[in-house]
Amino acid sequence: MEKLIEIDRLTKVFTMGSIFSRVRITAVDNVSFYIKPAEIFALAGESGCGKSTTAKIILGFEEATSGSVIHKGKAEQGVSRKVWLTEGIQAIFQDPFKTFNPLRTVDSYFFETLDNYGLAKTKDAAIHLIDEKLAAVGLSYEEFAARYPSEFSGGQLQRISIARALLTNPDLLIADEPVSMVDASLRMSIVNLFKELKEKLGVSVLYITHDLATAYYVSDRIAIMFRGNIVEMGPVERVLVDPKHPYTRLLRESIPEPDPQKRWEGAVKLSDADQEEYLKQGCRFAGRCPLVMDICRRVVPAEIWIDDVLVKCHKYTEEMGVPAPALVDAGQEEG
Repeated sequence: MEKLIEIDRLTKVFTMGSIFSRVRITAVDNVSFYIKPAEIFALAGESGCGKSTTAKIILGFEEATSGSVIHKGKAEQGVSRKVWLTEGIQAIFQDPFKTFNPLRTVDSYFFETLDNYGLAKTKDAAIHLIDEKLAAVGLSYEEFAARYPSEFSGGQLQRISIARALLTNPDLLIADEPVSMVDASLRMSIVNLFKELKEKLGVSVLYITHDLATAYYVSDRIAIMFRGNIVEMGPVERVLVDPKHPYTRLLRESIPEPDPQKRWEGAVKLSDADQEEYLKQGCRFAGRCPLVMDICRRVVPAEIWIDDVLVKCHKYTEEMGVPAPALVDAGQEEG
């Protein structure tokens, strides 16, 4: 099986507090996954689960404490290098209005990118290439030439951001909450665009989101993160239609149904202090889990594979008879 990019046991530890009282928070904890060519892989979870930190490490905006990123067979231990713009990876950020300086015309960013990478020798060649990438996202050069960011809607600016990312012909787009700042009426057009890019250009996408509905619609596989850990991962149909982990179930149940007469049931209950969950021994979801057992508060659950779905939950280690040595003590890192 060909892997475009592989994340291997990635860990990021932040130190918080004063010199007299410091706390180590493991924001990304031994995370591993891979993305295949022409695949949309969703990394989903609530705010603060570590998904954006994972993306920043892949892009080189954060340095990993340990682990590696392997892109096209090339490993970057510690991942301390700059952004892999020349290695075929580009980013799409959450807020398109912050992507562009309001005092600069939008087309100036395109010409600058082409000039930096020597992708066009003449202005006519540059305009032709820009128009080609804009056409891939449903726009044209005439529509946006010499115009400022304030003259576009959020949806248009996000499409322009994607077109700019396509200038270097990347094989992977990292899209961090790409539709959360876009009007609801335009979100599906952006999501459909990612599917079109995968099908027509063979571009892979790491789709980072807290929205399970769009993740289910657009992605091929999905990983669910909670407090720095991937708790469930597999084909999106299996993970979201028949979730194994209690956290995935609660996330799915929290999706509002389009029925104004139906009241929510089983809503996710947030803890008083997120930091406390990061510092918990054993399973970090134990404080919220409706299926919690005594072992959950003491021992980190092992990885179990059930029908191509990875799940970390003591419920399944007991059911499948995983021997005690396969379980990881709370004071150790997961292996």
